[in-house]
Amino acid sequence: MTKNKDRFSKHISIKNRRAGFEYHLLETWVAGMVLHGSEIKSIREGKVNLSDAYGYIHNGEIWVKNLQISPYANASFNAPEPMRDRKLLLSKREIKKINAQLEEKGLTLVVVKLFINDRGLAKLEIALGKGKKLFDKRESIKDRDVKRDLERNY
Repeated sequence: MTKNKDRFSKHISIKNRRAGFEYHLLETWVAGMVLHGSEIKSIREGKVNLSDAYGYIHNGEIWVKNLQISPYANASFNAPEPMRDRKLLLSKREIKKINAQLEEKGLTLVVVKLFINDRGLAKLEIALGKGKKLFDKRESIKDRDVKRDLERNY
């Protein structure tokens, strides 16, 4: 019984490192997520891929697309679809603010991080992002290399 409990981590923090490289992150929000069945167990095992995940608004609700939560191995035969769209839980005021900003040209809603809070609930950190140009990406790589070299010297 104790072996089974050891594989579930209480402190999960899965980051989308590609989001910071591809977008200038302007503003962030923390949102709850509607999960089905054994998806929370898969999240606690760390079987989540958020590299291509993004948000969109449909009928006044925010949804996340391309967030892959792999099926839990010990789940029943009717496990939820791994790539299904998931609804985010935000207040109406926050959704209206996000919708107004998304109407601007070139902005998108990007998933930055998935974590489990102190109460054991799965939360998503989403951010409003503006796509970087190629020279911005080169600048990010150069800054990262300089920072790495400085850390090595000290």
